[in-house]
Amino acid sequence: MHLGDALKRIFSGSTAGMPADKRRLAGGTEAVLAESLQKLPSGESGWIMMAQAAALFSRAEGQYAFGEMDDDGKNRLATFAADNRCTPDFRPTESRIYFKKN
Repeated sequence: MHLGDALKRIFSGSTAGMPADKRRLAGGTEAVLAESLQKLPSGESGWIMMAQAAALFSRAEGQYAFGEMDDDGKNRLATFAADNRCTPDFRPTESRIYFKKN
């Protein structure tokens, strides 16, 4: 393990205890993301970049996607997640949204 990796583990509070091998999901379109989620085993998590999620579900500009004023984006994402039996988990410090399969 490199020193940088060790420091990341120590100071990465939001990912402490999470396996580093979470699956990256395909997120080019809603249909592709839904297909990716279907392949995810129950109880496991996968992720897409926050920018991908914003392009799919939000009409707000960049940093404002899923923010305080983006109720439409948050609602579209919540509906998509419910339809695909998963729970979204925002990780802004990682620029990712994790989806845990229910």
